[in-house]
Amino acid sequence: MKLDAQWITGFVDGEGCFHVSVNPHKDMKTGFQILPEFTVVQHKRDVQVLHALKEYFGCGVVRVNHGDRMAYRVRGKDHLIERIVPFFVKHPLKTEKYVDFKKFRRILLKMEKDEHLTAEGVEEIRKIADQMNRGRSR
Repeated sequence: MKLDAQWITGFVDGEGCFHVSVNPHKDMKTGFQILPEFTVVQHKRDVQVLHALKEYFGCGVVRVNHGDRMAYRVRGKDHLIERIVPFFVKHPLKTEKYVDFKKFRRILLKMEKDEHLTAEGVEEIRKIADQMNRGRSR
């Protein structure tokens, strides 16, 4: 299945998610681990679309999400910075998800500068992440 860039943008606008978790982790210098993730979820009957996304971007995994749902996930910082972010910069999202993408990108740029390795950086990232997705309306 060959995917078109504009189709991917529209599909992700409807079905995708840009998410950043800030989790306590005693082995990390700051006491927290920052986990950025790009995800697209579909019913298992449409799993071929998720495999096509994986092939298009050349990274990530397709796994069971839960129940009869499957997910395409990209968690690797380098893959997010080098493949996912440039794609959505070149092919901008059209919905409110664009706001989440810009925050996601901002966090990744901070991580690229190792700002997530300082307490101040973790706090900045946490504030940005808290305003993403459902937190946007808070």
